[in-house]
Amino acid sequence: MSVRKSKLVEIGDRISEWVSNLFAHPYLQVGVILFCVAWFWLGFHAESLTAALSILAITLTQMVLNRQNDREAEDRKRDVAMHAKLDELLHAMKGARDEMAGIEVLEEEEIEELKEQAKEAIDAQGERAGDPGERAAAKAAVEQAGARAKAQVKSRRRKTGGSA
Repeated sequence: MSVRKSKLVEIGDRISEWVSNLFAHPYLQVGVILFCVAWFWLGFHAESLTAALSILAITLTQMVLNRQNDREAEDRKRDVAMHAKLDELLHAMKGARDEMAGIEVLEEEEIEELKEQAKEAIDAQGERAGDPGERAAAKAAVEQAGARAKAQVKSRRRKTGGSA
């Protein structure tokens, strides 16, 4: 259900991406400093430089924010797809707990509790769980999922001012 962007918006997105990547490069940052030093050394008016740098700062800020919003939209799309795939696997897998599907909407503490329960269940299986490499991979997957969920909760809290 994504909204198709107009050609003009797509062009603006490409320009924003290019400019924000360019100005993020350390060499260009040093170049801006050298430009400012040269400006004063040559005796030009400081007011002109101040105005130009102010306009540049505002424009760059908007371009960087535009690029960040695009990246977050891409990340969200990827996360939704990953959760849909994992939910499908949880429902299809024999012995999997169906209540694990959709846990991304729970509070961080509840997710941590489910993560610990999953770790305990893996440990309880012991040697009966099959290949030791598979057990290690399962534990790592549980830990990664918990870390990802924790990061998403923190990100959501930052976006909403800590109330999520």
